[in-house]
Amino acid sequence: MHPELHRLRHATRRHFLRDSSLGLGSLALSSLIGGASVPENPLAAKKPHFAGKARRVIYLHLSGAPPHLDLFDYKPELVKRTGQNCPDDFLKGRRFAFTSGVPKLLGTPRTFAQRGKSGVWMSDAIPKLHEHADDITVIRSMNTDQFNHAPAELLLYTGSPRQGRPSMGTWVTYGLGSESENLPGFVVLISSGVQPSGGQGCWGSGFLPSVYQGVQCRSKGDPVLYVSDPAGMDRDTRRKSLDALRDLNELQEKELGNPETTTRIAQYELAFRMQTSVPEVMDITRETKQTIDDYGATPGGASFANNCLLARRLVEKGVRYVQLFDWGWDFHGTNPGEDIRDGLTKKCSTIDKPIAALIRDLKRVGLFDETLIVCGGEFGRTPFREGRTAGGKVLGRDHYPDCYSLFLCGGGIKHGHTHGETDELGFGVTKDKVHVHDLQATILHCLGFDHTRLTHRFQGRDYRLTDVHGRVVKEILA
Repeated sequence: MHPELHRLRHATRRHFLRDSSLGLGSLALSSLIGGASVPENPLAAKKPHFAGKARRVIYLHLSGAPPHLDLFDYKPELVKRTGQNCPDDFLKGRRFAFTSGVPKLLGTPRTFAQRGKSGVWMSDAIPKLHEHADDITVIRSMNTDQFNHAPAELLLYTGSPRQGRPSMGTWVTYGLGSESENLPGFVVLISSGVQPSGGQGCWGSGFLPSVYQGVQCRSKGDPVLYVSDPAGMDRDTRRKSLDALRDLNELQEKELGNPETTTRIAQYELAFRMQTSVPEVMDITRETKQTIDDYGATPGGASFANNCLLARRLVEKGVRYVQLFDWGWDFHGTNPGEDIRDGLTKKCSTIDKPIAALIRDLKRVGLFDETLIVCGGEFGRTPFREGRTAGGKVLGRDHYPDCYSLFLCGGGIKHGHTHGETDELGFGVTKDKVHVHDLQATILHCLGFDHTRLTHRFQGRDYRLTDVHGRVVKEILA
């Protein structure tokens, strides 16, 4: 048989599409993957658009949305009018998740005072953070489009309220790579036993190569699921099997040019290195007793305190983006744990000491000025009582997207600063509104990126974290 006929006889549809006129298969594949090009080492450190003041991010997400009016946004007029009907002007055109009829105003039962030389207003629920009032910037004029947890978290972390877009940590590692050869560029740590409402989409890679997605690590048990060798396989055997897989994948990559093949090779190699590096970095018993006590951490356990200590260890080892999720901040008032008096005190006690220790510890190791810390939820809480529990003894608040507070500190952020204002009853932003897309643009700016230029072409369109929105909030920059 003629060699060419023999080749055609055994050709697959893949070969036909690849070899057809104009390379139809290659064009179709390029369209599907957005024309992506993955370097030989996709996590190699890269330069941003300009010199950013931050080199890494630790994002502390309080999943469920903490009651900002009981933490950072003091409203003495609201306190005076507690129990009164909400003014009609504030209710027109607004929706609330669990409230019907005319709700009653609810001023904070917490004690507020101005803290530090800068005079940042903070409540008694976070006493350890008072010590760092002159380190942080509080934004009191945050705003979002979503009032349910999952869409709001997805909007915050992916720029869209729907699943499928790359997460913020993915964009950061896609743009900057990692400073560590043996650890993922993007690590996720979860406390309080529950994943965020937005699920794994909050750290997924979307249409970007999967090597940039977040790797969930655990502070108890195997640090990363399925990364350990199975029973009966030693490290030498694992190395030989990975070498064989690498050779096969390299053949496929040369044949098809699919960037996901390069990603797969990089992931296998990283997983092999992680088998020794991850257990080491996740072992907090290597820290001094004083450091462990400062965080309130418990070796062998799983907690927000452990995760804060691990965040410092991870960024010290070169991890670019560390995301902490802590469940339990949905303060509706349906049970005593959701009461903005004792319930908030108890919940804040689990994060107050660790966050204060994290700030001190980053200063101690010389990383504070290069590490951007962000702490907050996905939206705010209402200035009135939760409708379902308005007649009960527990004080709680409803979801509220129009205004809320969060704080930032570290790389590129002003010290001891308050940005934005809300009206006297806390219903709306009256000065310097900051949308979620503005926050995203500002975080990227601190890392050295023009958010409009950090893009990826997918299905014929250039996508970015901030969608088609976003402005850098220059007023909070150092």
